[in-house]
Amino acid sequence: QVQLVESGGGLVQAGGSLRLSCAASGRTFSSYVMGWFRQAPGKEREFVALITRSGDNTGYADSVKGRFTISRDNAKNTVYLQMNSLKPEDTAVYSCAAKSPFGSTWPEWGQGTQVTVSS
Repeated sequence: QVQLVESGGGLVQAGGSLRLSCAASGRTFSSYVMGWFRQAPGKEREFVALITRSGDNTGYADSVKGRFTISRDNAKNTVYLQMNSLKPEDTAVYSCAAKSPFGSTWPEWGQGTQVTVSS
């Protein structure tokens, strides 16, 4: 079991940057694959990015490739999402999640942080 708390959301102009953080409690943080998801009003939640336990591999949705970077610092029990060249369509509630590397679902979720990109 792990508890996740996101921070770093806010209002930014199109073309700007923002870095989200997800702080995890528990001494087994490094045992989890970590991911970022987002959900806009009236739309379903969508995958954004993931990072493996050691941070040696990452994966991204096509919509954010080249603009977003996921990273983690296991010593700080924190995962980050660096968002550059933001677009209005990036506006959503961003949530971090954790799962076993052997699982197909994401059982642990943070409460989310709002990102709003203005034009």
